[in-house]
Amino acid sequence: MELKTPGCGAVVMGKPTRLVTVFVDYICPFCYVGVARLDALRATYDLRVNWCFLEIRPGNSPDTEPVETPPYEPERLRRKMERLARMAEEEGLHFADLTVSTNSHRALLLAEAAKEDGREPFYRLHRRIYHAYFGEGRNIGREAVLCELAAECGLGPRTPERAWSEPRYEERLARNRLLAMQLDVTDTPTYFFGDTRVAGAVPTGRLAEAARVGDVPVH
Repeated sequence: MELKTPGCGAVVMGKPTRLVTVFVDYICPFCYVGVARLDALRATYDLRVNWCFLEIRPGNSPDTEPVETPPYEPERLRRKMERLARMAEEEGLHFADLTVSTNSHRALLLAEAAKEDGREPFYRLHRRIYHAYFGEGRNIGREAVLCELAAECGLGPRTPERAWSEPRYEERLARNRLLAMQLDVTDTPTYFFGDTRVAGAVPTGRLAEAARVGDVPVH
């Protein structure tokens, strides 16, 4: 579901509009950085983002499990965390001690439901979930935690209830999985500016170049 705002297709305060489709997951640390880098483009563009939530570790327990479990071998994990720390510092982000992973399925369903509550409530929740998990080390696999985050973001209790009981949100995640397969998306984050594809938490400059060359008409 694309988040639309009034005047789609117009230039907002002198900013050209760009459409971008992004495949992300809330337990993907590179997405945490990548979303911040995409946000940096808002200074130049009126971004219209189609968030395609893609569950990368559906077998994870919502009760958390050590990130050292396969495929995270100790040396690979150490290098990964060092790289992430450098990237996060560049974006002014803080990483909590990432010793456990969790299941993101409920969080993704909640985000899909929040899209229907409007652009601003969705983005408050979207950013809050990322920060709660990576910045505060909270378990976003638990419904109680997600309900608390939703309330903090001004979403009523009906939003989580809808998210976890109404089948259309599961159907959206299924469509995202199918689209990812059709587009051969194997990494998160993956961005599509028109036909221009960018995979991974690339520098902001690379995203800016993709936005420039991947311009598509907005109707």
